[in-house]
Amino acid sequence: MPPAIPLATYRLQLTADFNFEAAARVVPYLKALGITHVYASPFMTARKGSTHGYDITDHSKLNPELGGEQGFAELSAALKAHDLGLILDFVPNHVGVHYDDNPWWLDVLEWGQASPHAASFDIDWDQLPYRARGGVLLPIIGTSYGHALEHGDIELRYDSSEGSFSCWYFEHRLPIAPERYGEMLRIIVKEAGEEGSDTGKAILELASQYRGLRHPNRKEAPAFKAALRAIPGAADVIARGLAAYKAGEGRPAQTLALHHLLERQHYKLGHWRLASSDINYRRFFDVNTLAGLRVEDAGTFEAIHRLVKKLIADGQLQGLRLDHIDGLRDPAQYFQRLRRLVRDARGPAAGPFYVVIEKILCEHEKLPSFAGVHGTTGYEWMNVITQLLIDGKGREPLDEIWRQISNKPPKLAPVIKEAKRRVLETLLTSEFTVLTRLLARIANGHYSTRDYSEDSLRQALELYVLHFPVYRTYLTGAGPTEADRKLIDHAIAGARAEWFASDGSIFDFLRDALTMDLIKRDRNTTHSVPRVRRFALKVQQFTGPVMAKSLEDTGFYRFHRLLALNEVGGDPSAQALAIADFHKLMQDRVRHWPHGMTATATHDTKRGEDARTRLAALTELPNDWTSAVARWKTMNAPHVVTDGPMRAPSATFEYMLYQTLVGIWPAKGWDDSLPDRLQAYALKAAREGKEETSWLNPNEGYEKGLRSFIERILDRERSAEFLQSLETVARRVVLLGALNSLTQLTLKATMPGVPDFYQGTEFWDLSMVDPDNRRPVDFAAREQALRNSERPDWAELADHWPDGRIKLAWTRHLLELRNAMPSVFTDGSYQPLEVTGRHADHIIAFARRRGRDAVIVVAARTLAPFTDNGRVWPHADAFDAEVHVPGYTAPNIQDGTLSVSSILTHLPAAVLSARTEPAASQVDQRRTAPQAAPN
Repeated sequence: MPPAIPLATYRLQLTADFNFEAAARVVPYLKALGITHVYASPFMTARKGSTHGYDITDHSKLNPELGGEQGFAELSAALKAHDLGLILDFVPNHVGVHYDDNPWWLDVLEWGQASPHAASFDIDWDQLPYRARGGVLLPIIGTSYGHALEHGDIELRYDSSEGSFSCWYFEHRLPIAPERYGEMLRIIVKEAGEEGSDTGKAILELASQYRGLRHPNRKEAPAFKAALRAIPGAADVIARGLAAYKAGEGRPAQTLALHHLLERQHYKLGHWRLASSDINYRRFFDVNTLAGLRVEDAGTFEAIHRLVKKLIADGQLQGLRLDHIDGLRDPAQYFQRLRRLVRDARGPAAGPFYVVIEKILCEHEKLPSFAGVHGTTGYEWMNVITQLLIDGKGREPLDEIWRQISNKPPKLAPVIKEAKRRVLETLLTSEFTVLTRLLARIANGHYSTRDYSEDSLRQALELYVLHFPVYRTYLTGAGPTEADRKLIDHAIAGARAEWFASDGSIFDFLRDALTMDLIKRDRNTTHSVPRVRRFALKVQQFTGPVMAKSLEDTGFYRFHRLLALNEVGGDPSAQALAIADFHKLMQDRVRHWPHGMTATATHDTKRGEDARTRLAALTELPNDWTSAVARWKTMNAPHVVTDGPMRAPSATFEYMLYQTLVGIWPAKGWDDSLPDRLQAYALKAAREGKEETSWLNPNEGYEKGLRSFIERILDRERSAEFLQSLETVARRVVLLGALNSLTQLTLKATMPGVPDFYQGTEFWDLSMVDPDNRRPVDFAAREQALRNSERPDWAELADHWPDGRIKLAWTRHLLELRNAMPSVFTDGSYQPLEVTGRHADHIIAFARRRGRDAVIVVAARTLAPFTDNGRVWPHADAFDAEVHVPGYTAPNIQDGTLSVSSILTHLPAAVLSARTEPAASQVDQRRTAPQAAPN
């Protein structure tokens, strides 16, 4: 059996081209590498052709495109044969909607609030303007609704196999409410001229049995459809009679008939741009095709977890990674239910079940304690490592060049605040409007607050969101924790300071609504309890997407001071991290979250882990870098496209491109795939930044100019001088980045937590943001390299470091050590080790120990002084430093000290198996053993 707490996880991105069978084939390789758990992308039924699996359409079935039940059985058997566990990336927050493949969504469109699945979707049914009956807006039309209708793009069809009617807009199915069938059939039979035929009479007779409002209802509809399906010749009559609803040019009566029919459905069709202002169902961020689930509904929770429960009970699933928990209304309730489900599936006597959550923590934010959760997926630790690798002395020159290029101070807060305004005004206006209207209804419900206008409440709530510093609070029905109350008070204070209108008491009302103090039992009010709770809990689901879209998907593409810090869960304005502060963070992690993941690359990261370590190395060569950029701007000035005030690329975007090029420059030199990859990335980056162009309003002129600029500067004949200069600088940054990467890998594999390896990153990972980081992985090459590294020659690997084999061999070595000493890494303490000598500030040293077993870790950072500024691989005798290891015995330790030069012979890091004296181990066990995560 694999260990309950993984020793190392490996993320596999499953697709139709890399399915269960393909995953099963790489299991032996992963076992040989030292992996204990495969960590799989979502594998429930998703939208056809999905490249990521997050657009699930049916949680109850395995994805047939991945091989279905048979394919999963093959993967499960392979994992069992090699004693590997399986962790599933599970998506409780949302499902894929629109099109014709989600049965729950189609049922809601057909039956509206009468559908048993209506409770599963977070729909504000009464929000549609100018609509007498409730409905859900479907922003799926590529043109205006009127244009689509008049040009015949919307077509009414009859499905003779179901006895049902649906309108179709290209691939989108729009079920017609059965209560309209009787009226439709009478018009259809008349249009077909079949009133007197036996078939026509039978159809009309059937229709006459269901007269009156709301008939046939849900209970009657199956019999009605079956009876219609059974009438001989009905399909042919209906096919001809549908001409009564065939909209198009020159058919005004039929166009109007189809429009009237559509207006009487439980949905309203609209242009896709309406999603930003009028959409009334909760989405995943601003993605119209991903609808939020109300997993707080007990029936919904049970239904979407049924297959997961079975897989756990059958022993085919050993862990869960829970996607986007900030989208849930009440995560605490969700995890309590999940823990009960796991216990029911495995039995009360079973050991720990591994659960981690995708949660982005902002600077200095602490993870709340949730039942059964072992920690996060590790974004915060990825950024801690990056900050540790940065040379603090090199930040000032980089700040200065950014100040000169952007003509702005290197401060992030104004960038994020402006980005939040943009997001509130465009991408998430609909959700913000829903919250504002709900808040206005709460205010209007009591005489003491009814004078607050909706417009004033909107302005106050906007200021609150602008000043809210993290992704969300975690209120439950019982109210806020002390930490949540502090966050709310902080944002209210910031909002109040910017309020220039009269009557600042509006913020007292807003604060009491957000904290739910408005409905405390000791208050003499009649504010609606359900509305206040709904508002407070929905705000939590809203601030997360606002922050994500503003910081990750806008700010990261505007603020380019140092791209190494522009990473998910990171702070682009962060400073370098001192070694002492790193040690404090690790000691705290051992006490509170020893089993969370440590990631350095994921499917969500903005750039590959080795591209990031290269960019961190720019802080070691700040003067060389700023000089190079100045030369490149001059060289490439003729390639910049201008049109009046437009400059393509903008000056700041051009600077971002130079950093990106250095980050992804192939270690072995030019790669023909580079131009196309950079073009795709640049377009996405420009649109995400929302300055010169955007996804909502693409600026064709700017984008064309951007394409032209990249094409010209990467033309190997036209820009030979620039590319030669870039190659010269990149060669040095690449070497320093490789050394940084080996240190990063060492820390990830030995610091507290579970190291997670993203597919393919055993070799150098120079990918960019998705979809670039989902490119196919050549596992055959990695398997061959692994076979050849059973007895690694570190000197030979160091001599040929550009080919990546050294990284793979070091990965295997570290994971072998984790497997050989599992308790040291899973439950061991963390002890900082003192380093002295001239180069002490370049050395990170600590011990992990459990009982008398221990591992001593020594890793180097900021290695420019030891490499002739990135020109040569470092030699061990260059380090003048000693690690003090009293109480430990191991090779190379003499008189309680360890010479760094004696162990850093070919790599910038070393790990040593050691033993401690009995007295030291007893103290260690008694005082510093980590606390297990609650389960």
